[in-house]
Amino acid sequence: MRFLGGWRVPQVHGKRFNSSSMYVPSHEPALESDCRRLEKFLEDKPHILVLTGAGISTESGIPDYRSEGVGLYARSNHKPIQHGEFVKSEATRKRYWARNYVGWPRFSSIAPNITHYTLAKLEREGRISGIVTQNVDRLHGKAGSKEVVELHGSGYDVICIGSQDERGKGCNYRIDRHDFQHILDQLNPAMEDNSTSMRPDGDVELSMEYVQGFKIPPCPQCGGNLKPEIVFFGDNVPMPRIEKVVRMIIESDGVLVLGSSLTVFSGYRIVLQAKELGLPVAIVNIGATRGDPKADLKISARCGEIMSNLFTTKR
Repeated sequence: MRFLGGWRVPQVHGKRFNSSSMYVPSHEPALESDCRRLEKFLEDKPHILVLTGAGISTESGIPDYRSEGVGLYARSNHKPIQHGEFVKSEATRKRYWARNYVGWPRFSSIAPNITHYTLAKLEREGRISGIVTQNVDRLHGKAGSKEVVELHGSGYDVICIGSQDERGKGCNYRIDRHDFQHILDQLNPAMEDNSTSMRPDGDVELSMEYVQGFKIPPCPQCGGNLKPEIVFFGDNVPMPRIEKVVRMIIESDGVLVLGSSLTVFSGYRIVLQAKELGLPVAIVNIGATRGDPKADLKISARCGEIMSNLFTTKR
């Protein structure tokens, strides 16, 4: 299995696993007692709902925004794309799509890591009921997980954001991101990969000279603007998706948070709703999270180290 980024092979209690460490913040090694405590949390709860954040995908080589020393905010002055700017500004859309176009071959080829594969295995074994992910990388699906809600959408689909008609209905055009890449190839045959670094949503850094001449097709159905089906900062999670997540929380017997600082409210709200229902919450994340005061169990460790050693001890 191929991974991106610089490599090292951490070891916990004799078990080894591969992990990209380029975008993983500094941390203490996981303790065996931490693994056993999480096992105990999970053992009598067959309907655990798992919430995952960018901290699990950093181990596959995708950077996040907030990790100390290695996140996008720590490495540059660039801020994430804002929904309002994307909708209103042609220059913003051109800049985004040029960067996303160049970054797509790398972003879409990134492989799941041990946390993704372990969660898929736990789902098959009936130890968890489903996953809500804040990530847009579709790595859970690649790893084999079936019951996944992509809270903030996915970079793997492109949709039209054309204006609504008098009945409030908008254009329903949708295209697979791989197919959209072929269209962009045809429109931009001279575009080269002169990027310097990948960003969390799959776009990359490019100089303005490469952005200015980039061509974006309009929606073939209505002529509107196209965007990835990602909930950009400043946009709202669609209500049907929120309602589905609420049902998943109600039907669960606890929540496990993996690799999320819970800074964004759409994720933190899941913890709050679980506690309002009297459900236990466990959090595994490097460093503090917004939800720590609400947690019944908090483990500060790399998710891959913990997840690769669950239910492996001989009884």
